[in-house]
Formats: sequence, structure tokens, C-alpha cells
Amino acid sequence: MVTAIVIPIICIYFFLLTRKEMKENDMKWKNSGHFNEEAIVEGVIKSISSEKQRFYYQRFIFVQELQVETGTSSTAVKKVTPITKDFVIEEFQIGKRYQFIGEWNQKYFCCNRYFSLDPVKDQKEAPV
Repeated sequence: MVTAIVIPIICIYFFLLTRKEMKENDMKWKNSGHFNEEAIVEGVIKSISSEKQRFYYQRFIFVQELQVETGTSSTAVKKVTPITKDFVIEEFQIGKRYQFIGEWNQKYFCCNRYFSLDPVKDQKEAPV
């Protein structure tokens, strides 16, 4: 009689605990690419490396690590994006000048937003 009452209560408890933990990790996963905008780094991209990393069970993030030459030194910039249904890989070009906005996190600069500083050249010229 006691086991008929205690076992379902234990199962329900662990189910609720697991569901709460999954909701918390989903929120952390969705916000993994958002950082405080408290600093700016400007420079030319020297190298790009990217990889897919496991965040939590079936949740993945895409991490792009850029080596940026900032005049006197070289800085490592990370761009983190959660992989969702509408995920698009952001294209960076080596040799182009960018401005990254984000925060310093240990030895990396984690960027939230970025802008290209190179002028856009028209591909076609209008006939005269």
C-alpha cells in the first residue's frame, strides 16, 4: 500500500525537477549569444575558425573565433550563436575591417553585434 503511494510521488517529483531544469537550460541556450554592450574593438580580420559545440543535450551553439589585428596588438573575438531552425552562419571575410561591440570575457572579446567598416563598392556602373 505504501509503495503504491510513495513511488508515484517520487516519479512526479523527479519529472517536475527535470522539466524545471530543462526550461532553465533552454533560456540559457537562447541567451548564449547575447552579451552586454560595454566595449568596442575595431580591426582587420586575420584568421577565422568556427565550430559547432554541444550546449546541453540536444542543444547546440555555433562559435566563430576571429583573430583581429587592432593596430598594435591582436585580439581574439568570439561570436556565439545558438543553432535554431532559422540559424544562418554569419559570413566574415579575411582582410576586411570590422567594428565589434560586446564585452570582455576572460581572454576573449565576446561580440554581440558587428559592423563592416570597409566602403561598399558598386559591382556595376550605370551606362552613360
